[in-house]
Amino acid sequence: MKSFPRHFEFGPSKHVSDRVLADRTAGAMGKLFETGFPYSKKLSMHTSCVNSLTLSSDGRFLASGGDDPYVYLWDLHQDDLTRPACGFIGHKGNVFSMAFSATNKYLYTGDTDNDIHMYDMSRVDQLAREPGEALRSFSRHENSIRALSGHPENEHLLLSASEDGTIKQHDTRVGGPAAQGVLTQRADFTSVQYHPSIPHMFVTGTNTGFVCLRDIRSSFGHTPGRAPVVHTYVTALSKSSSRYLYMPEVGSTTFDKTGSKLAVTMLHHRPTIYSLMDPLPLATCSGLNAPDGTRITDTKKTYSNCCTIKHGSFGGPGLHTDEYYAAGSDDFRAYVWKIPDLRELTQRRESIAYERWQHLQESADQREPIVGFTSRNQDARCVPIDLSTPLFRLGGHKSIVNSTLIHPHHPMIFTSGVERHILLHSPLPASPCTSALERTPEGVRSVPRPNVGDTRLYVRALLSGRTDTEDGEDRETVALFDHILREEGDLDLFDVPSRIWDPDEEESEDEDEEGVGMEVDSDDDLYL
Repeated sequence: MKSFPRHFEFGPSKHVSDRVLADRTAGAMGKLFETGFPYSKKLSMHTSCVNSLTLSSDGRFLASGGDDPYVYLWDLHQDDLTRPACGFIGHKGNVFSMAFSATNKYLYTGDTDNDIHMYDMSRVDQLAREPGEALRSFSRHENSIRALSGHPENEHLLLSASEDGTIKQHDTRVGGPAAQGVLTQRADFTSVQYHPSIPHMFVTGTNTGFVCLRDIRSSFGHTPGRAPVVHTYVTALSKSSSRYLYMPEVGSTTFDKTGSKLAVTMLHHRPTIYSLMDPLPLATCSGLNAPDGTRITDTKKTYSNCCTIKHGSFGGPGLHTDEYYAAGSDDFRAYVWKIPDLRELTQRRESIAYERWQHLQESADQREPIVGFTSRNQDARCVPIDLSTPLFRLGGHKSIVNSTLIHPHHPMIFTSGVERHILLHSPLPASPCTSALERTPEGVRSVPRPNVGDTRLYVRALLSGRTDTEDGEDRETVALFDHILREEGDLDLFDVPSRIWDPDEEESEDEDEEGVGMEVDSDDDLYL
C-alpha cells in the first residue's frame, strides 16, 4: 500500500531550511493533486441532508451541519476516523451555515429558524458520550441565516447574513438581544465573508445577484469620507444572441487563503473567479471537457448548478497560496479546477467593445453565442477565460453535491449534499486520519424517468416534511431531488425571465439600501 511522503509525518531536519522543506512539501502535494483523488470513505452519523461543512484553521476538526438538525465535530487527528468526536444540539431548523472563531475557540452555527448558536470547543473531550449545548444563542434575525463568518483575528466578532435583508455584526462579549451593527437592504443577503488578512474588509452577496466588497468602518459605523461599498463586482451577464442582461442569484462567496482571489457561485451559471481589487471577472469554471480533455457530448451530464445552494472552496498544496478551486454539481459529482496565476488570467481575458457586440448580436450565425459580463447595456463586454477542463472530478454520491471543502494542510477533500453521508476523498488508499479508503466507483447514477415507486417516495417526503428514517438509505430524499432535477435541472439562465436585469430602471445595490445603522454603540474592537 502506498503511503504519504515522510515529510508529512516528521518535522523539518536541522539541515534543511524551512523554505526548502516548504517547497518540497508543496511539490510532493502538487503531484498528488495532479493524479486526482480516486479513493474515498463515507463518514456517517447524520440522518438527513448534510448542508454545511467547515474546517478549523489548524485543520484538526471538520464540523458538519444538517437537516437533522445536529452539528457534529470530526477529529481528523484520529488514526482511524469512523465517527464524530462529539455532537452539538440546540438547533430547531436546518443548519445551513457554520464558522470557527479566529483561534478555533468557538464554533458558530446558523439555521433556517433564524438562530445562531455559539459552542465552546474547549469542551470537546467532555462531550464524547452526550451532545453539548450552546454556550450562547442569538435570535437577532427574522429569516433564515445563509452565512456566517468569524473575524480573522478577534475571537468574539462574527458577521451573519440573512434572507431578512440584513448583515449583522455580533460581539459575543456584549449582552442583550441587539446586534452590535446592522446593514440593511431590500434584497436577501445570501453570503458574507471577512477578508482573511484585511479584517476591516468583507464581501457580501445577494439573491438579486450583487457581490460587493465593503469596509466595516463605514458599513456599520459612521466614519466620514468612507463609502460603505469599496466596489461592486460585475456579475450581470450578456449573451450575443440576446438583447437582455441577466443577473444570476449569488449562492455563496469565498476567498482564498491570501484574499487575493474571490470565487462566486451563481445559480444557473458557472463558478466565477475575481481578483480582489478588480471588479471584472478573470475566469469561469465549467465542465465542457472531461479531465482528459475530451469534449462532453450533449447526451452526458456535466457541471451544473440549477437546483441547490452550492459552497465551494479554494485549497491546494502550496503553503502560502491556493492553486485549486472545488465545487459541487447537480450531476452528483464535485469538480476541481487548477486556477492559473492571476496575471495570466488578466492577460487572457477579452474585452469586446459595445459596437462590436452589437455587430455580433445582429449576426445571423449564432450557433455558439458568446457570453460576457457587463455593468450596463452600452458598456463593453468582459469575456473571462473559461477553465473548461477540470483537473479531476470526485464521485461516490447518489445525488446532488452541495458542499466541497479542501483540507488546508493535507491532501483530503470533503464533499456532502443531498445524502446523509460525508465523503472523505484522498489520492491514496490511506490518509492522515484513516487507512480504510476504497476506490471510488467511476460511474454516476442517472436520474430515472418518472415511475410509480419514485413518485410515492417523492409524495411521502413532501407530505411528511422530513425524509427517510435513521436506518434508511436516503431513498425519499433522492427521489425528491430527482423530481426537482427533472423539473429544473436543464434550466439555462438566459431562459429564466425573472433574472432579466435593467440597470437603467433598477437602482444599484448601494443605492437600493434602505439604510445602515447601529443598534447599539459601536466599539473600537469591532474594527480590529
